[in-house]
Amino acid sequence: MKGERPVSKLYFHGGAGGVTGANYILEVGDYRLMIDCGLFQGGRFAERQNLEPFSYDPARVHSLFVTHAHIDHIGRIPKLYSDGFRGVIYSTPPAADLARVMLEDALKIMEHEIEKEGGACLYSRHDLTEALKLFQPVDYDTEIRLPGGITATLRNSAHILGSAMIEIQTDSYKIVFTGDIGNTPTPLLNDIYPMKETDYLSMESVYGNRFHEGSEERHLILERVIEDTVTKGGTIIIPTFALERTQALLAELNELIENNRIPRIPVFLDSPLAINATEVYKKHERYFNPQSQVAIQKGDDLFRFPGLVMTPSRQESQKINKVEKSKIIMAGNPHGYGSRIMYHFARYLPDEHSTVLFVGFPRISSLGRRLTDGATEVRVQGRQTPVRAKIVNISSYSAHADQTQLKNFVARFAKPVKMVFATMGEETSAETLARVIRDELGINATVPKIGDMIPLD
Repeated sequence: MKGERPVSKLYFHGGAGGVTGANYILEVGDYRLMIDCGLFQGGRFAERQNLEPFSYDPARVHSLFVTHAHIDHIGRIPKLYSDGFRGVIYSTPPAADLARVMLEDALKIMEHEIEKEGGACLYSRHDLTEALKLFQPVDYDTEIRLPGGITATLRNSAHILGSAMIEIQTDSYKIVFTGDIGNTPTPLLNDIYPMKETDYLSMESVYGNRFHEGSEERHLILERVIEDTVTKGGTIIIPTFALERTQALLAELNELIENNRIPRIPVFLDSPLAINATEVYKKHERYFNPQSQVAIQKGDDLFRFPGLVMTPSRQESQKINKVEKSKIIMAGNPHGYGSRIMYHFARYLPDEHSTVLFVGFPRISSLGRRLTDGATEVRVQGRQTPVRAKIVNISSYSAHADQTQLKNFVARFAKPVKMVFATMGEETSAETLARVIRDELGINATVPKIGDMIPLD
């Protein structure tokens, strides 16, 4: 009937009941908008999930909003295109540039693995090229008008460069998808946008049952780890994400070295992806916080300092082993499988003088998690490897908010939220956060599963 409100439904197609594969569809009448289309990560089962057909028709999705450029939020976008999606992809300008870097890297990895082990590729280079053409960059706080009286606005989430919360307003309600919420204050980025109200909230819960150290404490731990390892003549291995954690660490190492707070030793950034991502960061310095911009205006290159060596090629990477004195090696993947980090693990895990420094909590079932859980022997490059190196974890370098920050984010809304959906977390993390929100804030909170549909009004 004329004048009736369109029926709204929220579908959870990924990023529910687990940490990866973010993928949500909001259906408002005949209009379908999607939030994120990420890769499932975590072994062979995740690989099979990624290859499965979408549980909806991509050709019937009108628009896609990208919260940020981590691969678990964008990794299946080319497959979405391959399967029929032709809508507009909205993201911030930095997120669009980083998405290009991340998806190019992901395709290279897939092509290499298929050449070595066989199997099917998730998407083709043509799919990637054409999908990237669908991106329409939109800056923070710019209202996007969609059919059916829907508006969408991207708000700073302070997670990584260009990360955004997606605020959707319809004629009858507002819903916010947080993407990943940043661990503020950060060395580089502005603080999270102060949301005032929403009816529904779909929020991440990665650290829903954990708490970070304070920023001063983490600086002291970082200094101490470096000083102690150098005193022993060892090497510091830092497995790190290519986005944000790498750049934040470079900025902090820059400050520590310039102020003579740590010894001047070689620092190797041994990750082509991180090197390329850092160039994107330099391109978008206007998104940095005021302190960082002032430092840049004074001539300080936040990502260049004495002793820093970037090793984009494998030949340059291999030369790192010829440096016998103490050094810092930053390389991906932080969960401890794939990439160059495995070569460094093979060499330095058996060395009792060296340290492996995790700057975040490794994913469950990963090699990184086994190390942080205290394994005395792990399998690296097909060989059982003794763990004699010291294993240290500084969780507050994570780009994710902890339980207190997540709870406070919900508590700051001017009026109580109707319902909170705890997503993008391991089961215990999501369940814990939902319980805290219910018990301490008196707000309805639930943990959706993949395949769930929630009617909204």
